[in-house]
Amino acid sequence: MHASVLPAAQYAATGALTVWMITGFTPLPGRWLRWKMFCRATFTIVTLTGTTTDGRTEPVNVYEHLSPGSFILGPPQLQAILDHLTAHAPYTRIDGHGRVLSARGEQPLQVRSSHVVL
Repeated sequence: MHASVLPAAQYAATGALTVWMITGFTPLPGRWLRWKMFCRATFTIVTLTGTTTDGRTEPVNVYEHLSPGSFILGPPQLQAILDHLTAHAPYTRIDGHGRVLSARGEQPLQVRSSHVVL
């Protein structure tokens, strides 16, 4: 009798662990990647257009200004890069739109006159 109880307990524990792992990777409504590795990360996906001193517009890639291997860009870091690009680059202003993905869900993001607006 003890020999049949042990495999049944192992199957039950394995099943419970499998269900817990599967539900841990599925997002809740309004949430994005609730796995603990991502729960405090904030990702910004943004499309920007810069206006140069002579009035031309061109796309701006802020991800080129991150350190190598870095991909996490929050609104404060984005604002710091925008400040740098308008102070030390030929841009007079930068405008755009995008999204901020975090544990609180997805939020729209606007960049108006080189200022991040959530």
